[in-house]
Amino acid sequence: MNIPEGKKIYFASDNHLGAPTIEASRPREKKFVAWLDSVKHDAAAIFLVGDLFDFWFEYKTVVPKGFTRTLGKLAEITDSGIPVYFFVGNHDLWMNGYFQEELNIPVYHKPKEFTFNNKIFFIGHGDGLGPHDKGYKRMKKVFTNPFFQWVFRWTHPDIGVKIAQYLSVKNKLISGDDDAKFLGEEKEWLVQYSKEKLKNKHRDYFIFGHRHLPMEINLNETSKYINLGDWISYYTYGVFDGENFELKKF
Repeated sequence: MNIPEGKKIYFASDNHLGAPTIEASRPREKKFVAWLDSVKHDAAAIFLVGDLFDFWFEYKTVVPKGFTRTLGKLAEITDSGIPVYFFVGNHDLWMNGYFQEELNIPVYHKPKEFTFNNKIFFIGHGDGLGPHDKGYKRMKKVFTNPFFQWVFRWTHPDIGVKIAQYLSVKNKLISGDDDAKFLGEEKEWLVQYSKEKLKNKHRDYFIFGHRHLPMEINLNETSKYINLGDWISYYTYGVFDGENFELKKF
């Protein structure tokens, strides 16, 4: 894809809307919607790189209550012709058609490559990748197990959502933010994952969320690892203008 002159690609992740409650997260949601409003005038595309919600589960005829401002703004943006891409995170991995059908937003459950102006982007939320994150990897096998999802789907939504919200807020292993401090390049497992991927193929940018820390690390002379930070403590986002990538704060 060639980015039209004057247009940009935007990236954001880890909003965790609904945490610790929908009411408490509403100021953060309004700030995020204001950001979407501010970038739509020159956005060629917007990438939401996981954990937009602190919990999301799609029953056959029910989705979680709330987030009206965000969903309405995303609908407005896609209706205007601006593509939005969504990568599930570890908190909102139970997506099953709602975003595609209601908002015209493709949803990706695994990292995916995109090419913009001949620059190759490897994009994903980042959970469960690399040599570590072992506790979450075990948990993810349970979360993605069809039988477990079937059992959960048969609980009443009021009960299921309440249980999931409690676990999401209380369990730091699920939240992924108990170690939200820089570990050093050699111990940052997404950096190590990116370096391994570079052994097989060149990519210009590896774009991830999940770590809740804004980071820019040179992997070699031509490749960069980017972590987008979050919309809880940092309010950071990424922007690519066709030539350069930059992390900014809103």
